[in-house]
Amino acid sequence: MKKAVVVGGGPAGLMAAEVLAGAGVEVHVYDSMPSVGRKFLLAGKGGLNLTHSEPPELFATRYAARQPQIEPLLKTFGPAELRDWARALGVDTFVGTSGRVFPKDLKAAPLLRAWLHRLRATGVQFHMRHRWIGWTGGSEQGDPGALTFATPQDPNPVSVKADAVVLALGGASWARLGSDGAWAGLLGARGVNIAPLQPANCGFDVGSAGRAGWTEHFKTRFAGQPFKSVAIAFTDSQGRSFSRRGEFVATATGVEGSLVYAASSLLRDEIAAHGSATFHLDLLPDKTPERVLAEVAHPRGSRTLSSHLKSRLGLDGIKASILHELLDKEDLAQPARLAAAIKALPIRLVAPRPIDEAISTAGGVPFEAMDEHLMLAQLPGVFCAGEMLDWEAPTGGYLMTACFASGRRAGEGALRWGGSEKV
Repeated sequence: MKKAVVVGGGPAGLMAAEVLAGAGVEVHVYDSMPSVGRKFLLAGKGGLNLTHSEPPELFATRYAARQPQIEPLLKTFGPAELRDWARALGVDTFVGTSGRVFPKDLKAAPLLRAWLHRLRATGVQFHMRHRWIGWTGGSEQGDPGALTFATPQDPNPVSVKADAVVLALGGASWARLGSDGAWAGLLGARGVNIAPLQPANCGFDVGSAGRAGWTEHFKTRFAGQPFKSVAIAFTDSQGRSFSRRGEFVATATGVEGSLVYAASSLLRDEIAAHGSATFHLDLLPDKTPERVLAEVAHPRGSRTLSSHLKSRLGLDGIKASILHELLDKEDLAQPARLAAAIKALPIRLVAPRPIDEAISTAGGVPFEAMDEHLMLAQLPGVFCAGEMLDWEAPTGGYLMTACFASGRRAGEGALRWGGSEKV
């Protein structure tokens, strides 16, 4: 194989380019943005979570229904290999208290700079502000034809022909960084069945009878504030359960944050099936129901309920206010009902936030539409990688790791294809 084209300059695309260029192939990377790695750099703003240190057998379970497809990719390029790869670029990593793995300086930019320097040294050529808009030509023998790109400099589309193509165009969240999901229509037009793109690791809007969202009072005072040291539990209509401790944040319209993201796939699917999903919030997971009831029922004398809850249970701020937000006067006045709500307060969700706000997306190119090397059955010589594949995972390094691993597999698949009779 002489020439390969990679469309998309995120981790998956760059990893595919690295594999191909390392084998001596002429590699051209095209991206619609002015520079590559935009979403990668955004992910590093709060400290780049590259991967996770948990055992491989547990790590693989984080991909849920897609574990059978993702696990083989991780066996050749998993968390350990990813850390070794970063070290070879001069970036050492460390394991945080939660088991997550970060670069020692917590930054994405130095890693990306070192990577791009190495890619350019191997001959990879980058073409920025080239938005892929499909193919021209092709044949009945499966040749998809020439890739076409729209550019701001030329009113006419630019046509590019290659021996192999890797598409790594991302999902449909954070469109301003280049991943807008427009590729779904282009592949669909070529006969590839695309699973509908949906928000993953996303926030949700709350709603109750006769009202959408929080009251103006609660929203004004507490939007942006966290619920710390809490737990949530949820069981969907199919009996699938989620229960975990952590924290999340109240938004102007509902909830978001790590604990909500972890349950988001179950919550999203339940809303799609039944119009709403209700999880139960434990405001005091360190205290037993019996202890909470005893403290709530303790005589409070002339003290207000708010003072009583703060004194006996340490409930104040957003935790106390959410009780007043969602319970009526009768519930607040009955110790047994109030204690039960403190341990399992129903939070009704009515809609996921828009897909462009999500951290990642579910849906995309099904693994069933590709071979084991991630080549599309409908388009021989065209490979897919990264978030545009139909999988999802929680935050914690799992998203990043699978993007790198799939990019590597697609690059290796393209080499294998190029080494066949197509050479």
